[in-house]
Amino acid sequence: MNDWIAIGALALVGILIPLGMMAVSYLIRPTVPEMSKRATYESGEVPTGGTRIRFNIQYYMVALLFVIFDIEAVLLFPWTVVYQDALAAESISLARALGPMLLFVAILLVGLAWAWRNGAVQWAKTPRQLGPDRP
Repeated sequence: MNDWIAIGALALVGILIPLGMMAVSYLIRPTVPEMSKRATYESGEVPTGGTRIRFNIQYYMVALLFVIFDIEAVLLFPWTVVYQDALAAESISLARALGPMLLFVAILLVGLAWAWRNGAVQWAKTPRQLGPDRP
């Protein structure tokens, strides 16, 4: 059997399954949806106020820092396995095996220091930071 036949069959199944699901959902959905389904939020809560609200950017900063340091952890663990193999091989020097990861961790520490200095990891200000005139 030709390999392209199997690839074509897989592509055909990959196209037919989503199209079939959309066709079935179109056939069994209600024709006149309830009025509650047309509401902004379907949770049953009555929306109050406008949709344009001020959102604290701090949440995004913490999320980005989490992603950065999560990726750091994901890269650090496999490196330890490679590092152990590199130490076992006598042809690779310690500086060549350890240098790139030390540079990587140093760059992360500089980024953490920058984020800390700019207040990205600070959730609440202490009374001393607010100043004597503010509660």
